[in-house]
This record gives sequence, structure tokens and C-alpha cells, in this order.
Amino acid sequence: MAPYVKLNMYDDESIDFSDPEAVKVLNKALLLHFYGLGFWDIPAGYLCPPIPGRADYIHHMADLLCSKNYGKIPAGQKIKCLDIGTGANCVYPVIGNREYGWSFTGSDIDPIAIEAAKQIVELNPVLAGNIEFRLQPQPNDIFFGVIQKEEYFDLTICNPPFHASLAEATSGTMLKLSNLNDEKAAGAVLNFGGRNNELWCKGGEEKFIRDMIRQSKFFAESCFWFSTLVSKQSHLKGFYLALEKEKAVEVKTIPMGQGNKSSRILAWTFLTQEQQGTWRSTHWGDPAS
Repeated sequence: MAPYVKLNMYDDESIDFSDPEAVKVLNKALLLHFYGLGFWDIPAGYLCPPIPGRADYIHHMADLLCSKNYGKIPAGQKIKCLDIGTGANCVYPVIGNREYGWSFTGSDIDPIAIEAAKQIVELNPVLAGNIEFRLQPQPNDIFFGVIQKEEYFDLTICNPPFHASLAEATSGTMLKLSNLNDEKAAGAVLNFGGRNNELWCKGGEEKFIRDMIRQSKFFAESCFWFSTLVSKQSHLKGFYLALEKEKAVEVKTIPMGQGNKSSRILAWTFLTQEQQGTWRSTHWGDPAS
């Protein structure tokens, strides 16, 4: 970290958050220090997410599972998680496995991202046997082609592409850089990186999550909690209506915030209270044990 650390305007040691390499090194340092990795890297131009926000998501989902397990967080390999759009960084599976021992399946439409994530697992023995990856062959499918017959997941997580177009993604980046530098950004250099499919898709976050809700109904008994990050609060009303249409049994909205950024997790389940009890005893065992 030393080459990237300098005094900021408050005379505190910090890094230049508009420098992509500095952000990448910071995130690498966090992963190596707090999660016991010996190697972590991503290909040039791929998304380098802020670790604290990703950790918050995982911990909130742990609390959600805990709320259905008599106050004890279900832990260990028996807890199976699906990370939709896992990316080259493999951050969610790393944090979830190292914090709670959960096993992960990461899906992505990008074969380069899949190979990069595989390398992270292969070069870290502490992750061995706990994380696998599946290439999604159909970009418009989310669960089809990934969740196999008679397979179950205790939760799904997702950091969806928020923007509806490249122009919108670029505009957001310019604004973020202007805020970081306290002056108008001269060019669109993504400080957290990100390929096109990581940052935007046709219809943006709104269409992606609506599609996820609609498709999740087909896997209603294959997963306990479906979830996704939601960037824009204004989209929630439409998502609630979509979940009502698909007859979701429970819907939770969990606020999240780091620094100046605020977002929320939207989670839902189609399992009745009776089915939840059966799932708990079948997949999680006695919480007192």
C-alpha cells in the first residue's frame, strides 16, 4: 500500500480514490488481511468492488437466515449460496466462505470473468472445495441454465448492472469522479473498473430485477431466500408489485449505507411457514447442536 498512501486535505493518511490502481491495491490488501487470502487479482478493466459494501451484504443475509433459525446463523458447507454475476473478482464467495464457511456457486455470462474467479480459488487453498463456477450461456436467463434439477440454494445474491446504457454508465462515472476530485472530471476513468455487462444492460437495474423476480417463481422451491441489491429507491414500488403478482410469501427490504452511498437489499421467499420449517430441519439441522 505504501506507494499509494498520502496525506489528504485533512492530514489523514489515505489513498486517491480516483486512481484505479490505488483502489485495486486497497481492496487486495483488505482481502489478504481480513480474509486470509494469499492471492487475489483481476484482469485489467474488470470491476473492483469496494470490500466493505460487499461484506455488509453478506452479513445482512446471514442475519436474514438467522431470523429463520431461532437466532443462530446457519454456518458451514451445508449452507449453499448462488452468486448471480459473480464477476472476475469473486468477492462475495470469498467473504461468505471465509466468514461463515458457506459453499458458493458463482454464475456469469463472461467466460473471462469465470476463468479469473477460478484462478482466485485455485491459488487459495483455504477456498478449495467450497466455491464452483458455472457459465450462463444465455444472457437473458438468470436461473435457467444455472440451477440444476433437484438442486437447492439457501440464498441467492446479486449485484445487478445498474445502468441502462453505456452513456448512462459513463455519466455516472463522471459524476463520481467529479465528487472525488471536487472538480469536474476530465475523462471517464472508472475507479472501480467494470466491463460493459458488469455496469449496464438493456433496461438497466429495473428490467434486470423484474426479470429476476419473474424467473425466480419457477424455482420457488429450489431456494429459501432470493435477493438482490437495489440502487434506486424509486424502483422499489414496481418491484413490490411484481413480487405481489408472483405471490411471494415474504418480502424484506434491508437498508445499507457506506459513507455517502446508500442502497438496499431486496429479499423474498415463496416458501410458506410450514415449508420454511421443513427446509430448516432438512437442510440446516438442529440450531442447538
